[in-house]
Amino acid sequence: MSNRVVITGMGIWSCLGTTLEEVRDSLFEGKSGIVFDPERKAMGFRSALTAKVAMPQLKGELSRSQRVFMPEQAMYAYCATRDALKDAGIDQDFLNAHEVGLLYGNDSSTVPVMNAVDTMREKKDTTLCGSGAIFQSMNSTVTMNLDCIFKLKGINLTVSGACASGSHAIGLGALLIQNGLQDMVVCGGAQEVNPWCVGSFDGISAFSTREDAPEKASRPFDRDRDGLVPGGGAATVIIESYESAMRRGAKIYGEVIGYGFSGNGDHISSPNVEGPVRSLEMAIRRAGVAPGEIGYINAHATSTHVGDTNEAKAIYKVFGERTVEVTSTKSQTGHEMWMAGASEVIYSMLMMKNGFIAPNLNFENPDEDSARLLIPSQRVEKRFDMFLSNSFGFGGTNSTLIVKNL
Repeated sequence: MSNRVVITGMGIWSCLGTTLEEVRDSLFEGKSGIVFDPERKAMGFRSALTAKVAMPQLKGELSRSQRVFMPEQAMYAYCATRDALKDAGIDQDFLNAHEVGLLYGNDSSTVPVMNAVDTMREKKDTTLCGSGAIFQSMNSTVTMNLDCIFKLKGINLTVSGACASGSHAIGLGALLIQNGLQDMVVCGGAQEVNPWCVGSFDGISAFSTREDAPEKASRPFDRDRDGLVPGGGAATVIIESYESAMRRGAKIYGEVIGYGFSGNGDHISSPNVEGPVRSLEMAIRRAGVAPGEIGYINAHATSTHVGDTNEAKAIYKVFGERTVEVTSTKSQTGHEMWMAGASEVIYSMLMMKNGFIAPNLNFENPDEDSARLLIPSQRVEKRFDMFLSNSFGFGGTNSTLIVKNL
């Protein structure tokens, strides 16, 4: 018998807000977090669009010796994790006394690498890079910082799976708990928001150029979409065994009942249909539910032509025509990349707990494939007890999570 896995805490640092209440209200109101960034235009970016994320102010909360090892995305992740632990009713005494694990999605750390290389080239002296440079620049920077700050003693591992990183972190954490290897895992995803981390995306014309109306730029599934908008921040989800939650008397948001994954085995950047279908079908099979029991799908859809088209085909193949509401919260947030798989679980949970589905903003004209899905462009007042969240990434990595209300 495998252990049941439940969600007992959530924390987020997002362009939609930095508390669960702010984010819930932004989702309900259909608020966009996307802006025009003059700095990017001055840097020569083809697209100056980005999600706007507040920079945490941690002086006075963390020591200088702690802050010196933290790049931007680790600061976001610290804030999200601090709040998630508090939400779950977990204090430092509990962390000290238990083996709490850590799986966090992160797939880049651009600015520290850039700064170190610039220093070495200009000054010809590696000692001027600073003591924090190596720790800030490693892909595992988020987990090494969170582990040391919160003194976590369980598994300590960065999940580097492109734009499915945050989702895989939750899915893999659930597998560890199901198999009795951990009672509790801190899971999540973090994404830096600075211009340098996405310059190469801009260079391959991946971004929307609808700069005259930033809030209209991210338009998943819409016929007239012209590219994604970069975003970021961090999202943390505390998962634990049902028995652990009951022992602690913890509140329970929901249960992770399905995790599906697959590789496309195809093109490095263009997704196919068969890979996502296998991820969807595996999640549904492992959850032991029928597709008709799922009340909402949070699509990966990033507002790119090929990606949205093939995901629509995959969802149609598994669920049929217009059977369940499908939206992409990226219409509000842009593509939060390594963070997205975790944040979209939180967005979906907030909707499920509050009886609504946020609108798929800017869905004005369906194309041939999106017309076969039930995609609301306005908020839907709906009670549902189960959702599915897709996350797909470069290199053909796919992750699907199914969460049930409790």
